[in-house]
Amino acid sequence: MIVNEKEMQKIAEALGRKLQAGDILVLTGELGTGKTTFTKGIGLGLDIHQMIKSPTYTIAREYQGRLPLYHLDVYRIGDDPDSIDLDEYLFNDGVTVIEWGNLLGQALPDSYLEIIFEYVADGRTVKLLAHGDHYQQYLN
Repeated sequence: MIVNEKEMQKIAEALGRKLQAGDILVLTGELGTGKTTFTKGIGLGLDIHQMIKSPTYTIAREYQGRLPLYHLDVYRIGDDPDSIDLDEYLFNDGVTVIEWGNLLGQALPDSYLEIIFEYVADGRTVKLLAHGDHYQQYLN
């Protein structure tokens, strides 16, 4: 599906309203494809009214809403997931969104929702891919 920034945020907000404690989202896509914009929409769906900023330099940011939101950007840690305590974010009572999560490879759990962003001529495409049965419910 081809979307603009506003449509992307609405899709993310609708998804955020459905998310449950312990859900993990991995955002995959090149720089500037909308990973942080999508996370802002997730935040709105979780009733978070703070400004959501990219955690590029801080690695992780936490926000409080209907459920806590743990927003990670692991680009800078690359293939060294032990440089942060991932388990603290992956196994908790909130929703974890990981930008560049594909770089974590084997450190990712078996079950998560991957959201893939790509540039196209008229905007961006957003594709949801369920890893594990639990995440199939979000594809509808």
